[in-house]
Amino acid sequence: MDLAEYAASTVIRRGRAAFSAPRYSVWKAPGLSPVPPHTTLPSNFIRIVHAAAAAALGMEDLILITGGAGFIGSNFILQWMAEEKFRVLNLDKLTYAGNLHNLQSVESHPRYRFQQGDIGDRDLVRTLLERERPRAIVHFAAESHVDRSIHGPDDFIRTNVNGTFSLLEEARAYWSDLPEKDRQAFRFVHVSTDEVYGSLGPNDPAFCETTSYAPNSPYSASKAASDHLVRAYHHTYKLPVLTTNCSNNYGPYQFPEKLIPLMILNASQGKPLPVYGDGQNVRDWLYVADHCRAIRTVLAAGRTGETYCIGGIKEMPNLEIVETLCQLLDELRPDDSVVPHKNLVTFVKDRPGHDRRYAMDTRKIARELNWHPVETFETGIRKTVRWYLEHENWVQGVTSGSYRQWMAKQYATEL
Repeated sequence: MDLAEYAASTVIRRGRAAFSAPRYSVWKAPGLSPVPPHTTLPSNFIRIVHAAAAAALGMEDLILITGGAGFIGSNFILQWMAEEKFRVLNLDKLTYAGNLHNLQSVESHPRYRFQQGDIGDRDLVRTLLERERPRAIVHFAAESHVDRSIHGPDDFIRTNVNGTFSLLEEARAYWSDLPEKDRQAFRFVHVSTDEVYGSLGPNDPAFCETTSYAPNSPYSASKAASDHLVRAYHHTYKLPVLTTNCSNNYGPYQFPEKLIPLMILNASQGKPLPVYGDGQNVRDWLYVADHCRAIRTVLAAGRTGETYCIGGIKEMPNLEIVETLCQLLDELRPDDSVVPHKNLVTFVKDRPGHDRRYAMDTRKIARELNWHPVETFETGIRKTVRWYLEHENWVQGVTSGSYRQWMAKQYATEL
């Protein structure tokens, strides 16, 4: 009996527990105990064993989510746990924007497990894939704030480019060892942004899946690079990938460096509302729960190798967003120290390379997958304001001293 036959027969006799140990010590696991302890094993023994295990056992009913403690990732996990049946393994490095408090309601659920770690740690990713055998990877993990990328682009290249490359390499190796039926079923979903497409003029058509890439910030350039890597791994290696590019998200659990939560919190505390430039930069606004439903739809029914643009079909200038928030806070918090809240608006120096307008053409995902946003901006923004006002403990937990120092640095210069 050769090693592959031996490993496969061991799996069949002993089950998955035989392969539950870390990669470097698998040969010592209980299921492989018949191997004499002093046997000289070939250098590729572990790969042979795991290939045999894959053939014998296939994939588990589990998805691996990277960056699941962040804003969109945690909303996705909460929605998935409420509406889907497969188990979830959440891999997150827990940088400043990662917050396990977002997931307190599911942390003890038998279908959920958290693993702290970096997508750039290939040994860790390899071990998780071989041990857990997911049927899909949904890749949220990314540095995502434009302002931070301007001040310190290193982390963006390290995570968004190098990290995605490492994840793709390990996903490709894992997928290559799967039985054919599982190779056909496996999916790698890469979650990206509309910012890779650059900036639109006031009368330009909205971005769509065939729009040329023209990133204008270190953040968007790093995401563009990751998009290209994902595409290349499909066309070169046939890895079954799908890419989604979304517009600006808003909703619960968003770290308050972003426009909407920053304005809600500052206004409710009587602090200035810093608006870049003339406030006329236009964005399309997408409620995060609608985005999560779109990703689930793409995962379930999207065509491999394809890209899907996701948007809320609601273009608004930043100043109008701020004024809308002020009106809601006038209604919900009429006794605040400064009312009307719009009196707190303060125009600050525009950031370098600030894109003027984003807009998303969502006809492809609507036509092919029958996805449409459920929330209007009016319903979504009211839910969002109420959520932040009703979750003061969460807000206090994320607005640490380092956060306050960052905000003071970022918005120090008025026009």
